[in-house]
Amino acid sequence: MRLLELEINGDRLHVAAPPHWTLLEVLRYELGLTGTKQGCDKGDCGACTVLVDGKPQLSCLMLGSAAQGHAITTIEGLLPAHRAQGGAGADPVQDAFDRCGALQCGFCQPGMMLSAKALLSENPTPTSTDIKHALSGNLCRCTGYTQILEAALLAATKTEEVL
Repeated sequence: MRLLELEINGDRLHVAAPPHWTLLEVLRYELGLTGTKQGCDKGDCGACTVLVDGKPQLSCLMLGSAAQGHAITTIEGLLPAHRAQGGAGADPVQDAFDRCGALQCGFCQPGMMLSAKALLSENPTPTSTDIKHALSGNLCRCTGYTQILEAALLAATKTEEVL
């Protein structure tokens, strides 16, 4: 076992994990943050997407030890971060996914939302093409791409209102 010091959703945590464990395994099996989904385990589906220093990262391809010294945001961290910044209600991305019916089975949802959040942080007024590119690493098993695209566009308008 290796003792890791990680910053997850704004909290500094100490966790013991085997040295070969991925960030995904640390999040799910040691910290109980099951919003990060375990899909393909080889970087193809995007279900395990988290934000590392604000950038989308496939947590199944990153060792837990490599996350030390970086700010990790999981889906569980969006609402508290939004409220800490003075926002009311859900994070604009989460709210937009709900309003547009982009939830379906929910398996891809956390990774999609975090990829959309990263895009909107860098580009608050993305085009449809920008959104498609930013979400291209996230697969939806329910083929809900139309609603997901609509949700990301709506979130962009909501994010502008917050700024």
